[in-house]
This record gives sequence, structure tokens and C-alpha cells, in this order.
Amino acid sequence: MKPKYALFSNAKYALQGLVALLKFETSFKIELCVIIPALVLNCFLPITLAEHLFLAGVLVLILIVEALNSAIEACVDLITNEWHEKAKMAKDYGSVAVLFSVLFALMSWVFILFKVFYE
Repeated sequence: MKPKYALFSNAKYALQGLVALLKFETSFKIELCVIIPALVLNCFLPITLAEHLFLAGVLVLILIVEALNSAIEACVDLITNEWHEKAKMAKDYGSVAVLFSVLFALMSWVFILFKVFYE
């Protein structure tokens, strides 16, 4: 039977997930150490509100995709400890999703910063 929905319980689970990411996922911690200063820098750029929100959004997207990738890896590790081609594919697909989100953020930042400093 599905448990009854409770806002505070669900928020507690989300915070527990965030703590677990910070405790166990080195990639998440490294990305956070780069993203937090970038978010601060974003506040001081002479750009439109839409551009501020877009630059912040692409950075948060990296953290979202990294969290999903970590969830995929945890599920795969739960199912099998043995090497399996499908397990490798699932982990690799999650990793490429993180890579694409990072590349998208980098291209977005380069494009907007180029516009700010060369126009």
C-alpha cells in the first residue's frame, strides 16, 4: 500500500537526499564548489533579469542531472555487484547526461559573458 502524502515528510526525504549527495558523492561536491562562486558572480554581471535566471538555471541543471545520475548508479549497484554490459551502459548514459549539462552550461556562460565584455 502506498503511504499517505505528507509535505513535511517528503521535504525531509529531499533533505536526506541532499545530505547523502554531499556526504557520498565527490562529483556533486566538486560541482557545488564551482557552481556556488559562479552563482555569486552571476549576481554582479550587468545583464538582464532573464539572462541572470538563465545562467543560474543552467548551473542548477547540472546539480539536478548529477543527482539523477547518482540515483541511477545507486540503483545499478543495488541490483548487481558483478560487471554487466547493461549496468555499464546505464552508468555511462547517466554520465553523458551530466557531461551534456556541463557543456550546455559552459556554452551558455561563454556566450553571455562574451556578449557582456565584447559589446
